[in-house]
Amino acid sequence: THVIFQPLDFIARLAALVPPPRLNLTRFHGVFAPNSPWRARITPARRGRGAKPTNPTRTEDRTPAEQRSAMRWAKRLKRVFQIDVETCPKCAGTVQIIACIEDPPVIEQILNHLASKALPGLWAESRAPPAPRIGLPH
Repeated sequence: THVIFQPLDFIARLAALVPPPRLNLTRFHGVFAPNSPWRARITPARRGRGAKPTNPTRTEDRTPAEQRSAMRWAKRLKRVFQIDVETCPKCAGTVQIIACIEDPPVIEQILNHLASKALPGLWAESRAPPAPRIGLPH
């Protein structure tokens, strides 16, 4: 019920199971195929050959890179990491995003500024452990 391999034979059998680089392991056929005219009707992202733009008036204003993107970064954060940056954690209202800061020095400067505003005395000062009670009744 078991097989014993020489080390090189074992590695050769494992290597045979690894797919070649850049080979798609999932192939879609029928309505899920990339060129299917019905793909846009059944996929959640509404992409495919038969897809129509959701907002045709805004299409002319966008760059080609924006037109290719399927969803905004905020929606991706919510979908992948379950982080909803468009909802206020206090009141559950809608938050308007006014900036996306990606420059590390600017991020560090903002975080340092926020840390400097921390309230002093937020935690109690540490103290020594209690002295052992030797020879005293409990």
